[in-house]
Amino acid sequence: MSNKDLWKQILMRLKPTMKLPSFMTWFADTGILEKNENKLTIGLPTPFAKKWVMDKYRIKILQAAQEVDESITEITYEVHSSLTHEDSPLKVPIKSLLAETDEKKVRKVRGKNEVHLGSGVTSRKLSIRYSLDNFVVGKDNKLAHAACLAAANMPGGIYNPLYVFSGVGLGKTHLLQAAGLEILKNNPDSRVVYMTAEQFTNEIIEAIGKRRTKQFKDKYRTVDCFILDDIQFLENKDMSQMEFFHTFNDLYENNKQLILSSDSPPRDLNGFKERLRGRFGMGTVVEILPPDYETRLAILHQRARDLQFMIDPEVLEFIAFHIEKNVRDLIGVLMQVISQSSLNDIKPDISLVSDILEKQHKIQEIHGKKHFAASTISPCTMQKIINTTAHYFNISANDLIGPIRKKEILTPRQICMYLIRRELDHSYEKIG
Repeated sequence: MSNKDLWKQILMRLKPTMKLPSFMTWFADTGILEKNENKLTIGLPTPFAKKWVMDKYRIKILQAAQEVDESITEITYEVHSSLTHEDSPLKVPIKSLLAETDEKKVRKVRGKNEVHLGSGVTSRKLSIRYSLDNFVVGKDNKLAHAACLAAANMPGGIYNPLYVFSGVGLGKTHLLQAAGLEILKNNPDSRVVYMTAEQFTNEIIEAIGKRRTKQFKDKYRTVDCFILDDIQFLENKDMSQMEFFHTFNDLYENNKQLILSSDSPPRDLNGFKERLRGRFGMGTVVEILPPDYETRLAILHQRARDLQFMIDPEVLEFIAFHIEKNVRDLIGVLMQVISQSSLNDIKPDISLVSDILEKQHKIQEIHGKKHFAASTISPCTMQKIINTTAHYFNISANDLIGPIRKKEILTPRQICMYLIRRELDHSYEKIG
């Protein structure tokens, strides 16, 4: 058996033991560099990938290898940059494993994801990372989630068109793609298309330039579900609006599902024809509001579980408390915490999160923003007081806000609380 065939057999046993997104992320560019008697040398594309795989999957890989070849007793790992090349002879194409073992098949074509379900029907650019099951539901997004689920279970029904709007980074794209995947799950032969308004406009321009407008119309007016993300991008684009208007009418009259998203309700869309705004609001219009603290914390816990990364609950609570309105920033800070702690081989703590928040705040100040992540009162300003007080008294910020009740900690802590109350006018509950 060649090294490539051996690695393929190992991967096929390894895949069912983890979630598909994790498997694809960490084993797409891997291969066996050498097999020497009872020892295997596995190649990975980057030092970070090497550390992550060794920390998270070393035991699983050894078990899978021994299922294929009982003589294997030792596995070592090395970085081999050639594995990042598409034509590397060392690695096993991940898609070949998925084609053999999954009903769902994920292709990477020029960096764009396509999901295949059932009879080979393609749903354009839907990502399996998004599903209604892994969307964290709170009181502020419960209605939007329920509407997407209902539209997916009854396409073309009373929830047609479905119009979802919210501020930036609150989960619109997740819900839209998840609804498309749910439709495909219920009916694998459905033709579901997801695209952004920008992509829609670019395709219209290309179709006009190449005199392929008929093909363009046939392409999108015959689908079962059309999902258009960020429709505000069509503002003042008369040609795109006209084409979408006719596409909308054809699909709606044939009871095909339309799901749209925007950053504002239909009545507040500027630069749109009145006939379009009217159609956007003729079905179900739902808003996603910023998540409350409990929802933010649940999102962090779920993402940490998905990434199989152990992190202290108090660190997640600290992140959830300081980032109030933007889920994208919430996840962004968590990913920075995970990457920095992994690369530096340190345990993530509140001090690390504080440093990340401080740096993020400085970057936003450079770009003329008043505070981090749209918080009503900049949490980083509070953090500056904590850091400055800790530095002045030559103690750590962790000790200052921790449970220690020694005299040398209590006095600085009381001074810090006084300064936060005086300078920021925070409530005693929030300071606590």
